[in-house]
Amino acid sequence: MGARTKARKRALDILFSSDVRGDELAVTLAAEAKRAASEPAREASWLYAREIVDGIIDHQDDIDESIVTHSRDWKLERMPAVDRALLRIGAWEILYNEQVPTAVAIDEAVELAKEFSTDDSGAFVHGVLARVSRAS
Repeated sequence: MGARTKARKRALDILFSSDVRGDELAVTLAAEAKRAASEPAREASWLYAREIVDGIIDHQDDIDESIVTHSRDWKLERMPAVDRALLRIGAWEILYNEQVPTAVAIDEAVELAKEFSTDDSGAFVHGVLARVSRAS
């Protein structure tokens, strides 16, 4: 598994944890940064995970608006927390990270949805992110 794939999983953990606990994303990120400082072997995945989460913090309103616009009548709060986190990661990569090809961002989010969420989540995440990418 590549460093960026590991970083996406790590970002998913941060976003999911913050969401489920009701904590501010910046607070959860700071706690993870403290933990990461004691794990130098995982530094490669930490750096990109932090970039993802910082990007989502910086652009959350626009990212969420894009997700809601393209999710076809799904409100953000009704989505499973894992799907919501993966959509935010994928949307950030599509909209704000030119280094990641759109197809890769979508595929990575779909694979994580298949692994960690519901049976229907892979198709749902794919559909929303595909619409986000076409609109960008």
